[in-house]
Amino acid sequence: MTAVFGVDIGGSGIKGAPVDLARGVLAQERHKVLTPQPSAPEAVVAAVREVVRHFDHQGPVGLTFPGVVVDGHTRTAANVDKGWIGLDAAGLFREALDLPAVVLNDADAAGLAETAHGAGRGQEGVVLLLTFGTGIGSALLVDGALVPNTELGHLELRGKDAERRASSAAKERHGLSWGQWAGRVDEYLDLVEMLFSPQLIVIGGGVSRKHEKFLPLLRERGARVVPAELRNDAGIVGAAMAAARASG
Repeated sequence: MTAVFGVDIGGSGIKGAPVDLARGVLAQERHKVLTPQPSAPEAVVAAVREVVRHFDHQGPVGLTFPGVVVDGHTRTAANVDKGWIGLDAAGLFREALDLPAVVLNDADAAGLAETAHGAGRGQEGVVLLLTFGTGIGSALLVDGALVPNTELGHLELRGKDAERRASSAAKERHGLSWGQWAGRVDEYLDLVEMLFSPQLIVIGGGVSRKHEKFLPLLRERGARVVPAELRNDAGIVGAAMAAARASG
């Protein structure tokens, strides 16, 4: 099969690499550039082109985006410039790269990767992946099938977006100890467990590297709660998986 490339677009960095789809790992060490500030579409597209051309890649490209993506169009823009709202992002990247391209929500990409190759592998029923970072991203999968664009970090908790209280950025912003933050995460997990009754909750995002500091502090609950296995590579792997499916 033609090599498939994944790009993970974040609020602070844009990283990408070719992906070994059979094993769910990066085929080469990823290349990262800083997300332009402001992160207007033209500037981000140029940065993505730099990442892809670093590998002289020819073939399908999958890209994650921090917001709702429907049929390649970006409907919301979290942590990137509002100029993305309403754009045909997939068309923009196809034109700029002169390659087949698909765009999907960043947490959805991570969920696809963790379900196929990571902590959710072989799990039937409802799996919920939550990425704790600047906000809270979510991916909801039922028997391995993705329900896209859930954006559960924006559920209301104590009168505001849940991610304002329970993201890892909120931990830093409020100077919370691991125990204090775990209490807020528990409150958020109570909410999503009540709504979706998952069998498994996978905790991803950068903070998953330190899972031993907070997962043992969480309460026992109906769902198993485990750390993500692919960590920061999950978005790249999931984006490449989506591109491979689209190119059939």
